[in-house]
Amino acid sequence: MTDRELVNIAKDAMEKAYAPYSHFKVGAALLAKDGRVFKGCNIENASYGATNCAERTAIFKAVSEGCREFEKIAIVAGSGDYASPCGICRQVLFEFMPDGKVILDSKEKGMVTFSVQELLPFGFRGEDIK
Repeated sequence: MTDRELVNIAKDAMEKAYAPYSHFKVGAALLAKDGRVFKGCNIENASYGATNCAERTAIFKAVSEGCREFEKIAIVAGSGDYASPCGICRQVLFEFMPDGKVILDSKEKGMVTFSVQELLPFGFRGEDIK
């Protein structure tokens, strides 16, 4: 699957976002190593701490379906600008795809790609805390 195809799937996911408070819609499309794609959107809550980001929604959906190995994730925002993952999402990405790729898209600036390790250079996994 091309990066552009994954970005387009993320745009579709973004349309399902529940963002009545911030009005900042985000969509993500996660490509598993087995070829499956899992979509996620941000889901806000009146108790802001209960809000879930699009990236984690996609990963949690995938893991709940038994998938734990991923290649790349595309992330888009309704603002049209880049929507870089928050710190919590970066750590979750590192847990499941430390060698993965993160694709961000901007209407005006185009696509940029980062490795998960570039976004979280000192991330850690279970084996690091034993």
